[in-house]
Amino acid sequence: MEEETVETPLLLKKKYYENCPGCKVDQGREMKKGVSFLNISFIWLAVLSGTLPVASLFPYVYFMVKDFNIAETEEDISTYAGYVGSSMMFGRALTSILWGMISDRYGRKPVIVIGIITVVIFNTLFGLSTSFWMAISMRFLLGSLNGLLGPIKAYATEIFREEEQALGLSTVVAAWGVGLVVGPALGGYLAQPVLKYPHIFPEDSFWDRFPYFLPCLVISAFAFASAIACIWLPETLHNHSDSIESSNNVEALEIESCGKDKDKMMQKDKSIFQNWPLMSSIIVYCVFSLHDVAYQEVFSLWALSPTRLGGLNFTSDNVGNVLAISGVAITIYQLSLYRLMQKACGTVTLVQITGVLSIPLLQCYPFMTMLSGFTLQLVINVVSILNNVMIETIATSLFLLQNKAVEQHQRGTANSIAMTGMSAFKAIGPACAGALLSWSQKHINGYSLPGTHIVFLALNVVEGLGVLLMFKPFLRVKN
Repeated sequence: MEEETVETPLLLKKKYYENCPGCKVDQGREMKKGVSFLNISFIWLAVLSGTLPVASLFPYVYFMVKDFNIAETEEDISTYAGYVGSSMMFGRALTSILWGMISDRYGRKPVIVIGIITVVIFNTLFGLSTSFWMAISMRFLLGSLNGLLGPIKAYATEIFREEEQALGLSTVVAAWGVGLVVGPALGGYLAQPVLKYPHIFPEDSFWDRFPYFLPCLVISAFAFASAIACIWLPETLHNHSDSIESSNNVEALEIESCGKDKDKMMQKDKSIFQNWPLMSSIIVYCVFSLHDVAYQEVFSLWALSPTRLGGLNFTSDNVGNVLAISGVAITIYQLSLYRLMQKACGTVTLVQITGVLSIPLLQCYPFMTMLSGFTLQLVINVVSILNNVMIETIATSLFLLQNKAVEQHQRGTANSIAMTGMSAFKAIGPACAGALLSWSQKHINGYSLPGTHIVFLALNVVEGLGVLLMFKPFLRVKN
């Protein structure tokens, strides 16, 4: 009994600093149980602002590049479209770690707000692009100056209690997934408005001269409103040196009371690159990211391509419809079903199962060219929903593994390392996918794997590699 009275104060004692924003968040989190929908709203606004521009160009980049008159043949358009899609991720890969370090030093909030303002400026200028090189430059600057997605993942784990952290990261991925499908839907519906809505947008008007400006304007307006709302975003980073640990980590206090803290703190201060549970999950995440962005690029370009080149001959409206329906399904799944599946299967097992099931599903796509009418619309929507849900399941689970592998003072940097690796792979993805699709369309009558079968097989090879890396001894999970 006497030991208990000595140990209990040591374990439960928690010091809060009056002028520390991180302490205020911790104190409020301890006092109030349950989920703050205001905090969830902040996450949605920030992530959507950063994600909507990522893939919004895919439904119309084919026509945009065609209007630039830079491609020599129709088959080469996909190659140049891939370069435009890659430029944003190339810029993000160069600066993500820097933005993560800034967020660990100066706070999550300033990096998030700067990132949203970057979207407002450079996404708008991208919509006004009049040449191929201007489009690439604006996308590059949009990626390199926007570092909000790494810090927002750290923020999502810090703003919630430990038992609700899965919901926090699930919210990030839900918003991310919705942004990646609603963005292209907006691009599909709003690009070339003079052709689609001539009674509202007349010929020879501003909208006829800049046919791809309207979707960019809508996304930038949303980002501007989000930037204003994020003025009230609570800061989670502590501004004093003796609280670099997560407030949930009471074990460190117990070790300190026993005089064994030196070895423990040496482990926590070691290089983040020596943290194999973190690095292994980041590598797996990068492989799956390569697959995901290549799929997004291929799906839109393949669906828009004429049937003689192995495509579906869809309009940008058709692509927008498919992606919008998938976006609604992802939102419902992430906010209602993901946590149940994660608790039932476990994080690692859920990724393994999902990855294996996605391989045969993806190989079904080339056979859809044999369908038409309502049957085609039904099949492609069902398959798209299933595939996008699987993509978001894998991403959410890997986010959880990454954030549980580090303490708070390294979390912003850790997420930015993940963003750097992911961005590098996503910079490669669209360029390679566009070039491979162009090559496959030139060999549409091949003997062994005609045309687009080769493209989807290549996507499955990458997916299979990611699944293999999810097993021991490569992947290690921090207990």
